[in-house]
Amino acid sequence: MDVAKSKTVTPKHSLKRKITAMVVCASVLGAVFHFTSSSSSTSLKQNSLIVATVQRGDLAIQVDGYGVLRSNQQKLLTAQSSATVSEILLRPGAVVTPDSVILRMQDPDLKQSIETARMALEEQAANLRRQKLANQRERLSEKATQAQLESEYQSLVLRRQAQQVLRDQGVIPAIDVQTAELEEQQLGARAELQRQRITQLAQLHQEDIEISQQQVNQARSNLARLEQRAQQLEVTAGISGTIQRLAVELGQSVSAGQELAQVGSNDDLQALIRVPQSKAEQIKVGQSATIDTRRERAPATVTRITPQVQDGTIEVELSFTEGVPESARPELSVEAEILTSQLSNTLYVERPANKQAHSATELFIIDGDQAVATPVRFGEDAGRHLQILQGAQENQRVILSDMTQHSEHKAITLL
Repeated sequence: MDVAKSKTVTPKHSLKRKITAMVVCASVLGAVFHFTSSSSSTSLKQNSLIVATVQRGDLAIQVDGYGVLRSNQQKLLTAQSSATVSEILLRPGAVVTPDSVILRMQDPDLKQSIETARMALEEQAANLRRQKLANQRERLSEKATQAQLESEYQSLVLRRQAQQVLRDQGVIPAIDVQTAELEEQQLGARAELQRQRITQLAQLHQEDIEISQQQVNQARSNLARLEQRAQQLEVTAGISGTIQRLAVELGQSVSAGQELAQVGSNDDLQALIRVPQSKAEQIKVGQSATIDTRRERAPATVTRITPQVQDGTIEVELSFTEGVPESARPELSVEAEILTSQLSNTLYVERPANKQAHSATELFIIDGDQAVATPVRFGEDAGRHLQILQGAQENQRVILSDMTQHSEHKAITLL
């Protein structure tokens, strides 16, 4: 009868099994450790990061904007008549005085009109002189007639007086005296009518001269108007400043009223700043502001707020309060900061990348050679700074760089 034999496990085989089990466990634990450590910590070079310190103090709440400088005093130059641009002497950006010639134009028809108007004036002036001479001759003729009548009248008076003496002496009959008296009365009446005629003639002559003078004045005014139009073919700036815009090209034909150029003063400037519509309610007329020309910073004040919205922004007008800076010029692109309020004794930090006011987020706060992701709540927007309401303390250092790609890590080792 066969008897079953049991296998005997030697100590050597048992040791191999234990070693194999330990290796497997170690591998599993290593993988778990590697997985957990890679998800909670990484390392970065500190000099590759932008770091700032949390500060405490007064924080100016401001609204930032951008825009251009515009002249308060602007002059639009337009064509006074149809013409052709024959010469352009100055272009936008040129500094001008009131007498600076910007461009010249030509109008051949206007030149002919001036010659015609000049001839018409000369003709009217000659007519006036002829009229005065004719009137003078007529007055002299009428006055000669008056003198003749008065002389004859005096002769009749003397004859009538002599006949009265002879009648009283009975030398001549009374009928002769009556005849002389009648002739005297008739001639006196003619002399009086002549005097009235001369007076009325003087009035008629005066009216006639006034009418002729008006015709001369009209001709002179027409000539002056045409000559002024000719002078306006040479377009001058009219004010001191800078040419802001030139609306025509060489050889271009223009019509009356068409824009030629625009000139703005350099000494009386204001800033037209565009700010986000969402911050419009924070801005009030009279608030302080700072205008940055990129070379200088100058104080200003809010003088006007335009309610119309364009591309999500509104326009705010700022006026310089301490004079226009030397680097300022019309149409210069500028930036501005409008002070809307001030927070006292508050925590704040430079604005981290991709962080917004009135939000709760995480910031990496540096602690030794570690940067730890810490929940932080932001308050007001102060332009380059954000108010900190919770989560960070004064003098703590925080990372401002964009840490989006490290958001899954709770801690970062700084090298």
